[in-house]
Amino acid sequence: MLMMSRRYDSRTTIFSPEGRLYQVEYAMEAIGNAGSAIGILSKDGVVLVGEKKVTSKLLQTSTSTEKMYKIDDHIACAVAGIMSDANILINTARVQAQRYTFSYQEPMPVEQLVQSLCDTKQGYTQFGGLRPFGVSFLFAGWDKNYGFQLYMSDPSGNYGGWKAAAIGANNQAAQSMLKQDYKDDITREEAVQLALKVLSKTMDSTSLTSDKLELAEVFLSSSGKVKYQVCTPDALSKMLVKYGVTQPPAEA
Repeated sequence: MLMMSRRYDSRTTIFSPEGRLYQVEYAMEAIGNAGSAIGILSKDGVVLVGEKKVTSKLLQTSTSTEKMYKIDDHIACAVAGIMSDANILINTARVQAQRYTFSYQEPMPVEQLVQSLCDTKQGYTQFGGLRPFGVSFLFAGWDKNYGFQLYMSDPSGNYGGWKAAAIGANNQAAQSMLKQDYKDDITREEAVQLALKVLSKTMDSTSLTSDKLELAEVFLSSSGKVKYQVCTPDALSKMLVKYGVTQPPAEA
């Protein structure tokens, strides 16, 4: 197996005799080491939760989000993998969304945006001299055609609609837990609780704290507009205690 892969893994564009593209598989492997992200579709919104990998105590904690990005007013995404690769694709997605709005005077359908971004990803697996983007996305959005939607895409350019999905480290374990506990009529609050529970059980670090997590939601406001909201660290800390995922801080 190792000898076989060695002969066919130097180019992204060459199939091995078993019909595999090793470079694309290696790109997926790289994502398996990244901080995990979970997305859950509920009846009144979509919840995205991501794990921030704190590699050193000396690192300045960023004020902006590291795992969650707003693409347009009605679409956001969570990222796992190489962040520099993700930035390029997110910028591409933002430009495409704005071009569509400019041309048609309405928000771009969620799946259309996901598909056009995956077309870009796919091109990097088919032309020589390019390497695949080492990044997976969870897209959360709302449009007038299909309501709330959650999509997952990987470096191969494949994408699919999901009710609950996990990417990044320990995604297999997270996926099987989601499969067990997900209900079709789940509310947004229950989805947040489920996502935090799954992340607390599958994360490598021992205790969940708000500085290791990011939580974002896409939902409809009372006026009927799509709203993307990132949870503040204080609110996240209270939520972790409320759902019993972490212990309340000891009073000094």
